Amino acid sequence: MVMTSRSTATAAHPVLRVPPASPAAAAAYFGASLTFHADVSDVAAALAADGDPGFVVLDSRSTASWDQGHIPGAVHLPTALIPEQAAALLDPAVPVVTYCWGPGCDGATRAALALAQLGFHVKEMLGGFEYWVREGFTYETWEGGARRAADPLTAPVDAADCGC
Repeated sequence: MVMTSRSTATAAHPVLRVPPASPAAAAAYFGASLTFHADVSDVAAALAADGDPGFVVLDSRSTASWDQGHIPGAVHLPTALIPEQAAALLDPAVPVVTYCWGPGCDGATRAALALAQLGFHVKEMLGGFEYWVREGFTYETWEGGARRAADPLTAPVDAADCGC
């Protein structure tokens, strides 16, 4: 079948069946997304830099999960305990970056919601602990520090950053 117009051609496949948003709507959406999310590499770079990163990292998983591995310096506060313990463990003036297991888990989202409902400024770390480990960053376990080689499907092997 020969397509005779651009609108007929774009409707033929699912990528453009629903047209892209206007540039202004796209800028608003993606800008808003960045107010809610941080990525693993950016969090790691901020934590590795000298000085205060300006935020605290919160691991919202269970104690068994925390013992299995967590980001060095993170605060451990399981999601279910946030309403009763957040005020004692966190400074409401300091933004919080939550994480859970990984992209298949919404625990960090639930933790971020609970914190926001208590008045905290919060972001969710995309990729969670899984991508922290897969990107080759140091983590701690109940046995001590650990680190794995970066997975070439998630992080550059021969460069300091991905360039994005």
